[in-house]
Amino acid sequence: MNASVRLSASSLRAHRRRFAGTFLAVFLGVAFLAGTLVMGDTLRASFDSMFGDAAGGTDAVVRSADAITTPGESQGVRQPVATDLVRTVEKVAGVAAAVPDVQGAGQLVGANGEAIGGQGPPTLAGNWITDPELNPYRLAEGRAPQRSGEVVVNRGAAEKGGLAIGDTTTLRTPDPVRVTIVGLATFGGEDGMAQVTFTGMTMSDAQKYLTARPGEAATIQVRAGPGVTQRELVDRLTPVLPQDVEAITGQESAEENNEMISGRFLSVFTLFLLVFSGVALLVATFSIHNTFAIVVAQRTRENALLRALGASRRQVTGAALVEAGAVAVTASLAGLAGGIGIAAGLQALFPAIGFPFPEGDLVVTGLSMALPLAVGIVVCLGSALLPAVRAGRTAPLAALRETAVDTSGASRPRAIAGTALAALALACTLAGVLVTPSIRPAGTGAVLALVAFVVLGPVASSTAVRVLGGPLARLRGVTGALARRNALRSPKRTAATASALMIGVAVVSLFTVFGASLKATMDQTVSRSFAGDVAVSAPSFGAGGSGLSPRLAGAIQDLPEVDTAVGLGRGVAEVDGEGRALTVTDPAALARTFDLGTVDGSLRRLGTHGIAVTEKEADRQHLTTGDTAQLTFTDGTKETFTVRAVYDRSELAGDYVITRAAWAPHRTQDSDTLVAVTFAGGVSTDAGAAAVEKAAAPYGNPEVQTRDAYAQSSAGGIDMMLTLVYALLALAVLIALLGIANTLTLAIHERTRELGLLRSVGQTRAQLRAMVRWESVLVAAFGTVGGLTLGAFLGWVLVRASDGASDSAFAFAMPPAQLAVVALVGLAAGALAGLRPARRAARLDVLRAVAAE
Repeated sequence: MNASVRLSASSLRAHRRRFAGTFLAVFLGVAFLAGTLVMGDTLRASFDSMFGDAAGGTDAVVRSADAITTPGESQGVRQPVATDLVRTVEKVAGVAAAVPDVQGAGQLVGANGEAIGGQGPPTLAGNWITDPELNPYRLAEGRAPQRSGEVVVNRGAAEKGGLAIGDTTTLRTPDPVRVTIVGLATFGGEDGMAQVTFTGMTMSDAQKYLTARPGEAATIQVRAGPGVTQRELVDRLTPVLPQDVEAITGQESAEENNEMISGRFLSVFTLFLLVFSGVALLVATFSIHNTFAIVVAQRTRENALLRALGASRRQVTGAALVEAGAVAVTASLAGLAGGIGIAAGLQALFPAIGFPFPEGDLVVTGLSMALPLAVGIVVCLGSALLPAVRAGRTAPLAALRETAVDTSGASRPRAIAGTALAALALACTLAGVLVTPSIRPAGTGAVLALVAFVVLGPVASSTAVRVLGGPLARLRGVTGALARRNALRSPKRTAATASALMIGVAVVSLFTVFGASLKATMDQTVSRSFAGDVAVSAPSFGAGGSGLSPRLAGAIQDLPEVDTAVGLGRGVAEVDGEGRALTVTDPAALARTFDLGTVDGSLRRLGTHGIAVTEKEADRQHLTTGDTAQLTFTDGTKETFTVRAVYDRSELAGDYVITRAAWAPHRTQDSDTLVAVTFAGGVSTDAGAAAVEKAAAPYGNPEVQTRDAYAQSSAGGIDMMLTLVYALLALAVLIALLGIANTLTLAIHERTRELGLLRSVGQTRAQLRAMVRWESVLVAAFGTVGGLTLGAFLGWVLVRASDGASDSAFAFAMPPAQLAVVALVGLAAGALAGLRPARRAARLDVLRAVAAE
């Protein structure tokens, strides 16, 4: 083994530049993975610290015991508790103080007239708690609210909205309320909880605007006396509380709030980055394997001489693995340092782009360092294993051969195996798309399709390069013909080099197709279900915002330009034991502004104990018109409803519809998420929209959109997602570029004599540079075409599998313009990757090149 180490050390010293591309590929992959883990740990620790500090004075929280959770939501809806319980709680031994905490949705309007917070994080409002130990917010400037209309807002929200102490603005609760800012607050030492906004009101205002009935609060905050632990306090409170009310410790409440605000986001955020770290490392695997395969091929004669001098297979293989290990360890260690730098950069970048995460020192754990280090070393050694084994199998007589170039091409076993994998992949995907629509078999088929593409790469590369390079030979003459011949020289090498770019392009194409399909689905949904002329929309409580005032639909309905205006509110209840979202509306007006498809029964006869159900839910619950279903509301009330109508389509109307009269006894903070408006005959869209905008202005200036604009805005988050995806996948494309550049550099090294001979017979430096660049473009074109084909196919599979596996109807869309841009970027990447190798080739000394072995 000592001999292997010495051989590896001397080889690395002599050929340092050979492994530059491999070093960078490992470095970038490890740095991105380490940066992701460090950033996740840092954010998690910062949020934990912030919520811990904010809730430090709260020892127990009294709240409703039961919560109703609807599908797709992690946090359930709880019924308020009576504020009269404060007197009961204060009498318990060990209680130092108890205050009601009213909570609801309240969205501030900034100085520019735009709502603060948008459709993202929650926008909260509540009563300003005067006990500083029980109030998670700390007054940083100004004073607490004392009179009706005065509020305290968190400083981050004020800065974002251009507001200051003394300013008057509108608070959507969702009814618009004119408020004056008298104080600015911080939360856990920060200006706010990420982008969550908070408005603190007087107790009377909070109960007036945020609760359905006076004398209710979301929770009761309790502080323990000296020497009483949180658990002891909860144990003392539990016996005196009503059966449907519970007490939890302050620490448990802080953990739940942390999970609600940051936990789910951080999990998705970290998983998202980890997926792209995996893509980057997968791309790096191909680049690393290709580098070592070329190096082994170039050193065939050297390895054969070592074998002839007595070196064993194990020693030659060991020497190659030691080289790979040295590159892996140094690149991975450098990647760890780079990852810490990436995390620090992200920590500084996020506040600049509108994501003010909590401040704090970077948290670097052993796992966040050990895992990327191990992954980098394993990926590098695993990629180098087969070339190292191939090096050990070099025969001593190979030293007598004239060439050391790897000319291995497509073999019959490879073609058979690749075809079999492709057939199996097609069978799995079709089964997951057409037979029994499911993500699992479709995903299995997608993975097999990727493997089949890689296995069949050398088989397809010769034909693909000939076809793609055909026009090049005609347009560029001898230079183009030589570039095509060089790309054809080693099909396995060309395929391995192109595979790295293929994976990056395939993932980009996959998300492009899926994103376009989601937008087409939203457009199809609105076009098919929304029969109105304009929509006044607002995000629901779960997505941020405060919703729309339930009075807005009535104000719009009174306009002479309007035929029908119907508001869609949201409620929750358990339907025969399962949590379900309810659409609260005027069913008769709903039928005039939404296309519900075939309706069995009558929507006009719902009344206070009737319900309308979609055909899908009716089949699931085994219901039909005339049947009864038991609804349990958050206040614990159980009522029997009769199914008065079964309708076909539910995309915008929801699965269950009840009247406002039926919901009124159980409502908490009432709001609408959408008001659909149909104009009277002869009223133009512009005139009608202007009238609606004027009527909506006193309600906080909600946005009024045409049907097409509403569909586009509903899909607006998709463009943001795609932008982030493209930015992250740039790393994978960069690693692929490094792989192409490294392969060309090594290929030029092994073709030094050939290039010298070409120069000696009259090839100019410009022609030589062009030949190398076009060879790079051909390799990139092969990878780009393969990636586009694979990505489009996988996008179709994902859309169709999602369509069958979910209740929503997905539309498949192939965006030619975006895919054309992806193709151009792939070709440009190939041209860019060939610049440096082309310059190096053109600088070769002709006489030395001709004399090279």
